[in-house]
Amino acid sequence: MSNQAEFYQELLGQTKALISNESDIIANMANVSALLFERLAEVNWVGFYRLVGDELVLGPFQGKVACLRIPLGQGVCGTCALTGEVQRIADVHQFDGHIACDASSNAELVVPVKVAGKVVAILDIDSTALARFDQQDEQGIMSIVKIFEQNITAQNDTKR
Repeated sequence: MSNQAEFYQELLGQTKALISNESDIIANMANVSALLFERLAEVNWVGFYRLVGDELVLGPFQGKVACLRIPLGQGVCGTCALTGEVQRIADVHQFDGHIACDASSNAELVVPVKVAGKVVAILDIDSTALARFDQQDEQGIMSIVKIFEQNITAQNDTKR
């Protein structure tokens, strides 16, 4: 699809449909990572890391075998989790402290998943293409993560 905005609107609708009636966060992580892996061009890994204590622990993903645990502040994912800020890296090999789980990955987009303002997980998307992700990709993935965060918050509210 040539129009990125339309593409991400469609992807957002598909995400809502996938997770709106499911309360299990792991099941939703699995389906969201599968959807993004299937629909995004030039990606070789899509998945979640959950924040457990002071490290990220591998969650549901699509792609090659991945690093199991990443300390806070280390690599692109650990930096995202520590700062709570999106990391859009054109060339991961130029990122100080990059952790190469898959040496064929060249670009990365990592978005924090927050509940009540605190990072609970990150969504990590890798590509073999340098500079694969642009501002529209970042905005599109952030909107998908927002829907995911709203789903988690709604589930937490119903458990109280």
